[in-house]
Amino acid sequence: MRLAEGVGLLWSDFIEQDGVRCVNIRPHPWRSLKTASSARLIPLVGSAKWAAERILEKPDGSEFAFPNYNDGQRTNANSASAALNKWLKTKIGRGYIIHSFRHSMRDRLRAAECPSDVIDQICGWLTPGVGNSYGFGYPTCLLKLHIDKV
Repeated sequence: MRLAEGVGLLWSDFIEQDGVRCVNIRPHPWRSLKTASSARLIPLVGSAKWAAERILEKPDGSEFAFPNYNDGQRTNANSASAALNKWLKTKIGRGYIIHSFRHSMRDRLRAAECPSDVIDQICGWLTPGVGNSYGFGYPTCLLKLHIDKV
């Protein structure tokens, strides 16, 4: 997901769909989405699922998953990006930024032979063509199957 999508999450955006822990990416008054296709469910696996469970087990009185970056009117993704990029520099050196993970995910899904339209749904990119706007997209269990391959 995009950093701003993650930083603007509410606790209630972590849901279970068809027995799979997911994050519900949707617009909020404090953080819009880049495109209409950005609204989606992303199955959580591995470290992402573990991190979501840590967030959900530590109630702090805020409805936000990351209250330090939200004031109820605005999500400050730039501050989150700066903090994460600074941390990355100390851990793996220069030349890497948090947005690189988004590009790496697409590469990893390709390497796992995930179809392009499934990649687009997982990552919130628009798939060209009229037919792709019909229906509700792929079911959560199929998205999880492809993410598990990564």
